[in-house]
Amino acid sequence: MSMQKNNTISNVRDNCTYGKVADFLGDKIMADSKLSIVSAYFTIYAYEALSKQLDGINNLRFLFGEPRFVTMLDPDKSDKKAFKIEDDGLQLANRLQQKEVAQRCAAWIREKVEIRSIRQSNFLHGKLYHIDDGKREHVIMGSSNFTRRGLGLSSTPNIELNLIINNEDDRKELREWFDSIWIKEELVEDVKEDVLCYLQQLYVDHDPEFIYFKTLFHIFERFLIA
Repeated sequence: MSMQKNNTISNVRDNCTYGKVADFLGDKIMADSKLSIVSAYFTIYAYEALSKQLDGINNLRFLFGEPRFVTMLDPDKSDKKAFKIEDDGLQLANRLQQKEVAQRCAAWIREKVEIRSIRQSNFLHGKLYHIDDGKREHVIMGSSNFTRRGLGLSSTPNIELNLIINNEDDRKELREWFDSIWIKEELVEDVKEDVLCYLQQLYVDHDPEFIYFKTLFHIFERFLIA
């Protein structure tokens, strides 16, 4: 028997019993919306899953809560390793190959996204998704990062704890909280170009020898680091 709760009643989103964060975002992000997000991580496959909505936004302010993001842009191993073993060898499991997704994501970031990062490690732990659709504000906050697992989009999603904020004064105060951190140069720094440089590594063409050794590394990575 399904354990799914009636989401018209509950404001909790846990990617399990109480519904998915991705569904909330997909329902609330409208054309020309203005978004403000706080997350420790960002993955291209989370972007891909919501690209229908995200490609039509006005702008996004993305704040990394963890400054070591460059080495952890894709923390979920299921996102990074797109291979599965089949009878005829290795095949890509994702619908779109990493190169194509990374290119589209990079183009979207260049056009519509500002990215900043907290300077100090372990300083900001909260996760926040604020949406201004031009008519009203929508907010969900809690534990979900901007990853497929964090948003409840993978086959094995994280069990998270998030709360939809329905009180108008609370939504306004959370936006003001975000604004106050976003503009403090002593707390945050602009890292958009760093993110774009990282994404470029995912879609630039490499010589065959490099691709060969990189493929071998990813196939045998778990044995090499054991």
